Amino acid sequence: MTMDHELYAPRYRWWGKTPGPPEVRRFLAGPQPRLFELARAIRIFCEFIRGFRALHFVGPCVTVFGSARFTETHRYYELARQLGACLARDGFTVMTGGGPGIMEAANRGAKEVGGRSIGCNIELPQEQAPNPYLDRWVTFKHFFVRKVMLVKYSYAFIAMPGGFGTLDEVTEAATLIQTGKIAGFPMVLMGVDFWKPLLDFMRNTLVKQGTIAPTDMDLLFVTDSPEEAAARVRDIGMKQFGLSYDRPIKPRWYLFE
Repeated sequence: MTMDHELYAPRYRWWGKTPGPPEVRRFLAGPQPRLFELARAIRIFCEFIRGFRALHFVGPCVTVFGSARFTETHRYYELARQLGACLARDGFTVMTGGGPGIMEAANRGAKEVGGRSIGCNIELPQEQAPNPYLDRWVTFKHFFVRKVMLVKYSYAFIAMPGGFGTLDEVTEAATLIQTGKIAGFPMVLMGVDFWKPLLDFMRNTLVKQGTIAPTDMDLLFVTDSPEEAAARVRDIGMKQFGLSYDRPIKPRWYLFE
């Protein structure tokens, strides 16, 4: 067993439902002694570096967000599985949060058609096992470090139905696109019926109150079709970012890669 290549780790039904590590909770609990703050800052820096090194060579990624609670009998699980397969056939690496549910389904779909499947897992006391369809994964202690990795190495975001975590990821990604921190990324919402109440709220409340511009709604592309979602990603990724099917970057031995 290794951190990066244990492919048959057990799955947990209530993934993410226990408290985080005590030192992380302490870090977020207000001012701490200066040496504690310095040590934690160094650990966070090292966590970023570990993520950068692990994910530098994974290729053009598409990050798929979604709930950890859907089982493989649910229609959204099957939809995410088809989506992962479509993305992999187009040459993209499928990246998720590495857990069960939608994350597992997208990784599974990519794996089943011979594509690359990556997970950015989060360390939790009891439920930190990655799903069994990952070629490689990195486990992080801090949610904000993990979220940076899910954004940094992606050329598009696709959000399947989910809960608070998915909503957080969707709105943060939309904010980064809106404010120009990331340029022109496709943001796809899959599940027309599921997302309709949120989109209605945005149009009828946020736009009317002036808290977002009407054109901000154009950042979101909504569909029920995995093929349409993959095509949206492919067209923008290939044209806007100049992606191609060239050979990937090779690791450098003198950097211990």
